[in-house]
Amino acid sequence: MSIKQSLFGSSSRELIGLDISSSAVKLLELGRKGDRYSVESFAVEPLPPGAVTDRQISDPRAVGETIVRALNRAGTRNRQVAVAVAGSSVITKMIAMPSSLSDNDMEEQIKAEADQYIPYPIDEVNLDFQVLGPSSRDKDNVDVLLAACRKEQVESRIAALEIAGLTPMVVDIEAYALENACEFLTHQMPANGAGKTVAIVDVGASTTSLLVLHDLKTVYTRDQAFGGKQLTEDIMRFYGMSYEEAGKAKRLGNLPPNYESEVLSHFIADMAQQIDRSLQFFFAAASRHNVIDQLILAGGCAHIAGVDAAIQKRLQIPCVVAQPFAKMAIGARAKPAQLGLDQASMLIAAGLALRAFDLDN
Repeated sequence: MSIKQSLFGSSSRELIGLDISSSAVKLLELGRKGDRYSVESFAVEPLPPGAVTDRQISDPRAVGETIVRALNRAGTRNRQVAVAVAGSSVITKMIAMPSSLSDNDMEEQIKAEADQYIPYPIDEVNLDFQVLGPSSRDKDNVDVLLAACRKEQVESRIAALEIAGLTPMVVDIEAYALENACEFLTHQMPANGAGKTVAIVDVGASTTSLLVLHDLKTVYTRDQAFGGKQLTEDIMRFYGMSYEEAGKAKRLGNLPPNYESEVLSHFIADMAQQIDRSLQFFFAAASRHNVIDQLILAGGCAHIAGVDAAIQKRLQIPCVVAQPFAKMAIGARAKPAQLGLDQASMLIAAGLALRAFDLDN
């Protein structure tokens, strides 16, 4: 298998976006007529504890069985999927290559020089590259985006998909899937994002991802270890519950009256502090940008009632909860009420589902 096929794969008009996070499997299938998208099917299915650890699948069978439940819940017959990898074993790098090289020659040269770019043996990684265009620094070169991932990251996902009877067509990178999904958030940006600096903050179960766009182009990304798992652990300690009991109580809202004042308010304060810290890293790294015009919250923690208003008050930055499907038609198999509740946590799945239409671009 060539490196052009091994990591990112090819696209297909029939493709499910499947986000395998540390806490749940999120499935999304999009349709399109003209320039308008529609949600054809979706599902969110919780994963058993320990099935995914530090963004790596620890138990492919448990994940595969969860995917089957998500497929049944969604009611889709589509069996081709796009998934994503993330974490410290995923590496991206911009390199310059001679513009005179063909794709095959470029591939061979990248293989030969891989040890310059990748800190792993070449036989332990999947590689892919994409020519982005002429280099602004040297007219004889082109800028090439190189992506690499340790094979076990890809293989564990493929194993889970095969257990579920699915065919992997695309293995993407979570940060790029999140960036792709921002196409569905422009209606929430001032001036639809034109000339504005917008921060997308995806707060998941164990990781918070920051993506900063300026004029709808990515200028900064950062991941940090923080998420809803901390809130579950806070509930566990404060009320003397097991981790599983605390997670269930959090999902169902079965918590004492003092929960909001004694536990949740402190978690939201921590969440605001983590976001502020990430933004300070951005300001330090990007001297041209010193103002965030809009903050868009995504991920499971964005579903906390009133969290956008609380963070806006603490950070003094306009803040909204992501609504990627607000401008889309909703198909008969999708449940609009439930979709509205879950949509803020579906950005990566949306970015993956969007890969179905790559051939049109």
